[in-house]
Amino acid sequence: MQASRRRRTAMSNTLYCEPVQKAEAYCLPRFQTLESHLSYINGSLGGNHSFQTYRDRYCMLEASSATGSYGVYHSPSTASFSSNGSTTCNQESQPYLSDIRQSPETTNYGSPISGSCITDDATDFMHKLKELETVMLGPDADFQESYDNSLASSIASSEIDSWRQMMLAIPRRDLKQVLIACAKAVSDGELVTAQVLISELRQMVSVSGEPIQRLGAYILEGLVARLGASGSSICKSLRCKEPASFELLSYMHVLYEICPYFKFGYMSANGAIAEAMKDENRVHIIDFQIAQGSQWVPMIQAFAARPGGPPHIRITGIDDSTSAYARGGGLDIVGQRLSKLARTFKVPFEFHPAAMSGSDVQLKNLGIQPGEALAVNFAFTLHHMPDESVSTENHRDRLLRMVKNLNPKVVTLVEQESNTNTAAFFPRFLETLDYYSAMFESIDMTLSRGHKERINVEQHCLARDVVNIIACEGIERVERHELLGKWKSRFRMAGFNPYPLSSLVNATIKTLLESYSDKYRLEERDGALYLGWMNRDLVASCAWK
Repeated sequence: MQASRRRRTAMSNTLYCEPVQKAEAYCLPRFQTLESHLSYINGSLGGNHSFQTYRDRYCMLEASSATGSYGVYHSPSTASFSSNGSTTCNQESQPYLSDIRQSPETTNYGSPISGSCITDDATDFMHKLKELETVMLGPDADFQESYDNSLASSIASSEIDSWRQMMLAIPRRDLKQVLIACAKAVSDGELVTAQVLISELRQMVSVSGEPIQRLGAYILEGLVARLGASGSSICKSLRCKEPASFELLSYMHVLYEICPYFKFGYMSANGAIAEAMKDENRVHIIDFQIAQGSQWVPMIQAFAARPGGPPHIRITGIDDSTSAYARGGGLDIVGQRLSKLARTFKVPFEFHPAAMSGSDVQLKNLGIQPGEALAVNFAFTLHHMPDESVSTENHRDRLLRMVKNLNPKVVTLVEQESNTNTAAFFPRFLETLDYYSAMFESIDMTLSRGHKERINVEQHCLARDVVNIIACEGIERVERHELLGKWKSRFRMAGFNPYPLSSLVNATIKTLLESYSDKYRLEERDGALYLGWMNRDLVASCAWK
């Protein structure tokens, strides 16, 4: 027992903390958006704390240009619609709003939605900011103008007055309540009511305001896209380019550093894998969404420090085009980076690329070899797999059954604790509003509202998921989260049993959270680990065998 404890302690010293001078060149952020992803807290927390990265203790990313000046702020919209009027969304084609270098602090509910083209002049910036708001949701947008005109003839002045009286009845013109009322009108097909509320909301939301105002801006975009069944027109009206891959990567880097959600997920998964593989000589890790490969940097270092020497490690990395775009190239970039790191730490290493969507993976793509101890990692990825409600193929359960037949020593699951898969539109809207509000609130605790990176982070890393959940249906709605209780049912049906969590991992994560706000909470219950923001669970992690 003492030997086992010493082994775990030695590995834990490097499992989550890596020397900057040796490891930072291999670290890049990895996201699914959350990606992402998280709950509503009543009232503004009003945090204006300075931005700190804490990389001295928990660096898992390379020192990218996250603190530099990034001049692109684009629309989060992923909504598009088919010629027959059905709602569709294209996650790979990512239209964005206009460019921005910095965001002014705007806290009044009367402030408009804001965005900007690249500018170094403050006055010009404010002008561009207002110009962008008009483009995104203002009456001059092509789609909005045609949509408004289509309803204008059907609304008498007396009806408008009655709708305005209804607006006054909403307590204190509470933005959250107006958003909910608008979503209810959209859900019930009450187009006139929805249009009046949309007009009111345009005067209340702002991407440079309070957390609920900022989230409300993206929610409003999703509602307009859903109501008009013409998201492609909205995307066209935004008239902007996608961000360069290095810019998107830098935004991911900032989000990774300012919020603990992703570090929590990767650390908990790595701890379970390290524990299961502590006595193995040949280890094969299958990662169903490897992205930048940063999760495995501390894992390789941990194995290098293992008493008795490191095992032979082989990683199969599964990828999609979104990660390839952010990375700026194919999986060979990940393989080369991890191989170089492994050589530095004298760890025998192989990389096996599988460039495809996780839902397309078949047994032949995994490169299974005899004599290897197998670990499978599902971190922030299974919610993208269509289930029985979307496709008769039900890739979500198919993958779990396929993995179970491989007899892995451990399978790790990390997912956002949210219910947006099979819920009807209105309850799904309420869940999205509640869930993502917490993320926007937590960002306020680290990045001030005037911070030039905040709009870029929220726009590129969070907003498109919000729009996808609200505006899209069917196979085009790819953000389909489930609560951990449902995931447990799926794993049990596939034949898995729970794998116990490591108390050492839990203690390490608690230490991590001390570097952030005291409003984050960590709780272990029912064999899983939950990270929450105040009174809301945000991310859940567990392991299976």
